[in-house]
Amino acid sequence: MAGSASVIVTCSFFTWLSLYAAFCYWNKHRSHEWSCRLVTLLHGVIVTCLSGYVALLDGPWPLTHAGSPNTPLQIHVLSLTLGYFIFDLGWCLFFQTEGDLMLFHHTLSICGMIMVLGLGKSATEVNAVVFVSEITNPLLQTRWFLREIGCYHSILGEVVDFFFVFLFLVLRIGAGALIMYAMVTSPDPIWLLKAGGLAMYIVSLGFMVEICRFVRRKILKKCNSWKSMRSMNAPVKTNGHLAAH
Repeated sequence: MAGSASVIVTCSFFTWLSLYAAFCYWNKHRSHEWSCRLVTLLHGVIVTCLSGYVALLDGPWPLTHAGSPNTPLQIHVLSLTLGYFIFDLGWCLFFQTEGDLMLFHHTLSICGMIMVLGLGKSATEVNAVVFVSEITNPLLQTRWFLREIGCYHSILGEVVDFFFVFLFLVLRIGAGALIMYAMVTSPDPIWLLKAGGLAMYIVSLGFMVEICRFVRRKILKKCNSWKSMRSMNAPVKTNGHLAAH
C-alpha cells in the first residue's frame, strides 16, 4: 500500500474510533451499540455520497474501465472506508454482535481494499461496489434506531423498509451483478481480485436470502392481521340469523 494511503487509513481509523468514544460519552444512558451505529450511519451517508460521486460523475466508468489505475479521489475514498471497516470489524469482534456472514463480509472488504490500494489499480470497480453496498446502510441503521425509540411500527418504518429492500435488490444485487460481470470479463484485474469480487457478491446473495425471508414474514404477518380485522368486523351469523351481541 502506498505510504500516503497508509497515513489516510490510519487517520481514518482513529477518527472513527474517536467519534465512537465521543458518542459513548455524549450518550452515557445508551448502549455501546447505539454509539457504534451512529458512527455507522454517519459513515454510510458520507461514503455513499463520495463513492457515488466518484462512480457516476468523476469516473472512470466502472463497467468499461475495470482494472484502470487508481485516481487520487478514489484512493482517498477507499482509504476513508478502509479505516472505518477496520474499526467496525474490531468492534464486532470485541462485542461479538455479528454473525459469521457479516464478519466474512467485513474481512473480504478489508482485504479487497488493501489489495487495490497496494496494486494501484482496480479502485474503479471496487469504489462502485462500495457505492452499491453502502447506499442501503443508512436505511438499515435508521430502521434499527426506529425500533429502539419505539417508532418502527409506523408509516415511517414502512417507508424505510420499502426503500431498503428496493435499493438492495436494484443496486446491490442488480447493479452489483453488472459490476461483477465487468470485473470478471475484463483482462486487467488480477484473478485474486476477481475471486474476491465473486465472493463479495455471493455474500450479498446470502444477505438477499435473509431479506427475502424478512419480506415473506412481514407479508404473512400483514395478511394475517388483515384477515383478523376482517373477521372481527364481519357480522357473525348463526342459523341464518345475526348472533346476539
